[in-house]
Amino acid sequence: MNFLLDTHVLLWWLDKPALLSSQARKAIADSDTSIFVSAATIWEIIIKKSLGKLVIPDNLEQVIADNNFLPLPISFAHALAIETLPDFHRDPFDRVLVAQSICEGLTIVTRDPDIMKYPASWMMA
Repeated sequence: MNFLLDTHVLLWWLDKPALLSSQARKAIADSDTSIFVSAATIWEIIIKKSLGKLVIPDNLEQVIADNNFLPLPISFAHALAIETLPDFHRDPFDRVLVAQSICEGLTIVTRDPDIMKYPASWMMA
């Protein structure tokens, strides 16, 4: 199974992994799985950092690579798929993650109940 990390899941994994469920920790640590981090997640993190709401390492890209996480760019297909999504969630970053999950066949690791309303595969973080 391949996973896509929601923003809070990435941050918890890097700083406070005990906040994650044992199932999520096991899945993320499993060397047989591919773990993706969306460009939308990095975009969201950088915006929050610039607003002073978040402190992150200056070498975030390297930290992500050191964890063997894979980058997931936002494609035209991902952006276009957002139009077909029900309006369960107003957050544009989360809507991108849902579209990416559906388009790429990835399971989103999240604790966001609004994401869980979509017809996407998810795992409780």
